[in-house]
Amino acid sequence: MTQALNDPPLPLTTLSEEEQLFVSSLGEFAAKEIGPHVAEMDRSGVFKPDLIRRFFEQGFMGIEVPEALGGSGGTFFLSVLAVETLARVDASAAVIVDVQNTLVNNALLRWGTDEQKKNYLPRLATDTVGAYALSEAASGSDAFALETRAVEDGDSYLLNGQKLWTTNGAEAGIFIVFATLDRKLGYKGVTAFLVERESPGFKVGKKEDKLGIRASSTCELILEDCRVPKANVLGPVGKGYKVAIETLNEGRIGIGAQMVGIAQGALDAAIAYSRERKQFGKPVSQFQAIQFQIAHLATDIEAARLMVYNAARLKDSGRSFLKEAAMAKYFASQVAERVASQAIEVFGGYGYSKDYPVEKFLRDAKIGKIYEGTSFMQLQTIAKAILGS
Repeated sequence: MTQALNDPPLPLTTLSEEEQLFVSSLGEFAAKEIGPHVAEMDRSGVFKPDLIRRFFEQGFMGIEVPEALGGSGGTFFLSVLAVETLARVDASAAVIVDVQNTLVNNALLRWGTDEQKKNYLPRLATDTVGAYALSEAASGSDAFALETRAVEDGDSYLLNGQKLWTTNGAEAGIFIVFATLDRKLGYKGVTAFLVERESPGFKVGKKEDKLGIRASSTCELILEDCRVPKANVLGPVGKGYKVAIETLNEGRIGIGAQMVGIAQGALDAAIAYSRERKQFGKPVSQFQAIQFQIAHLATDIEAARLMVYNAARLKDSGRSFLKEAAMAKYFASQVAERVASQAIEVFGGYGYSKDYPVEKFLRDAKIGKIYEGTSFMQLQTIAKAILGS
């Protein structure tokens, strides 16, 4: 679907009064409630359970879920604002909220039956973390080369296989798991399943020790004759590829927002430090080289933010956003890494130390070029959209 010439322009960085209030309130919460724990959570690689409980209490985990099902009844754009705002303080907090809203909740809202929505969305909005399990050892960019099998068994399916790189795996109680019914069918055999943590034959395995977003859990999942009721098939049987692709398109906007938040957080730290650090008798912020560097980085961030907001507004308005989502994720991840790296240089030697926050922003930024579709896959999507091939 293309935008008609007489359609009103989409608002971009202009936020409504409601959106401004949401960002302001969430920013205060992040600084006060999350900020003091960021360094320790990064060192330990564990996100504080009390903070996740607070996310539910504040309504951050069910932003688009209808109020009748326990959610906030908000827009996709509000989810994007939440991810960006949290990432300015801690990217691990941002990705927990991101996966919950843009992947798990969104998949259920779009593909769930009325019964599935009634059973699962109230839990996801109020007390249960969700996770999205697609990747495997041989299934990364080739997302549908799945080895995990699903075999029909009476009124259930038996799932066998191993999933890798599952964000929120350590905390989640509900998982969207993709498995294939018949590898000979290729992507047409892939089916999505709603799997409970307590399901027989289901186990959360190794937790990865990562470079960045360390407090966000990334785990393997092990399924050994895991019994899943047929009522828990998400979307039509054999249409799991469609569930995955359409959900990941929305998720990429969330990753773009996370990268914008990381970049802004790194730049905020660099600006504050440049005003405090003195050389040759004056703050380094008064040197033209630093001023130009900051101006350049701020411009890049604003460009990335415009792209992310545009993609999110398109999604909320029911228009096509495939190309825009890929562009937003690709560009924002490039910007986040570049801004965080140059922010370290503004700090000089101190920037290389864990006593200051900017080295963490760089470590957190790196994943943006990898998860939910590598930069190369985004470029391929963009090229196909432009060239029509």
